Amino acid sequence: MNRRDFLRTQAKGILWLSVGTSNLLLPEWGIAAGVPDIAKVKGAPAAATRAAVELLGGMSQFVKPGNRVVIKPNMSFNRTPEQASNTHPEVVRELAVMCKEAKAGKIFILDHTLGPPKACLERSGIQKACESVDPDMVFSANDDNLYQEKTIPGGKSLNKTQIIKEVLKADVLIAAPVAKSHGSTGVSLSMKGMMGLVWDRWIMHRRDLDVGIVDICSVLKADLTVIDGSRVLSTNGPNGPGKVLNENTIIASRDMVAADACAVSSFTWYGRKFKPQQVGHIREAHQRRLGRMDIENLQITSLSI
Repeated sequence: MNRRDFLRTQAKGILWLSVGTSNLLLPEWGIAAGVPDIAKVKGAPAAATRAAVELLGGMSQFVKPGNRVVIKPNMSFNRTPEQASNTHPEVVRELAVMCKEAKAGKIFILDHTLGPPKACLERSGIQKACESVDPDMVFSANDDNLYQEKTIPGGKSLNKTQIIKEVLKADVLIAAPVAKSHGSTGVSLSMKGMMGLVWDRWIMHRRDLDVGIVDICSVLKADLTVIDGSRVLSTNGPNGPGKVLNENTIIASRDMVAADACAVSSFTWYGRKFKPQQVGHIREAHQRRLGRMDIENLQITSLSI
């Protein structure tokens, strides 16, 4: 049995599955159809990641043969996986494996690290986890010649920024953030994570940060968002150390605003529960119609494996 078959077998061990108030079964595992707006899966990081993407129709719905794919995890801090400042390495690896299975032409795993690049890539565990998939796919983008200026039509805080060239050339962008708190924006999820693909993120901190995040997400809109809630850094983010909640949850959606809204609603932050509209950039993105924060009106499929 190979790794893919093993993970599929794990995923077949369904404890429960619900869509709204209706009980349904998963198409591939014996049950009737219907692609949800949001998939929410509890389980081990790799198996839950695969199951969440399968609920959305599988990676082949996003990645076509020959596509250039960029996966954007959090790997910006010199922290271990247990400290929850970076995306779990098994989540990133499983996404890369699924992209390979979908016959992607080239896969890049990229972040503009805030800590020493070599230390961040190694200590996060992401580089080592992905070596067996492709030893030449994980990179830090810490040199300005790797970036290209991009205009932001309709930007309110930013009308241009410098974005990693490989991202601008990509056919598919996958956001793969860890769910964590943030001292300036409340939370750091998929939209906040797009700051790791731009060169000068500090100019955003000198303006309205929430508005700037939505500006860059108007040109860096993920085709697929997979939020790693296997561990949630619920206090003292984004760097930590802080209180880590072991939630064992993966959230996936085609809509990065909806995915972020679901994560806000699903977890406890600073010892409290919050609503999506209380997060400035989620509210701003919804108002600009980049996605939806009204998750109560969306179809959410929840699965435990």
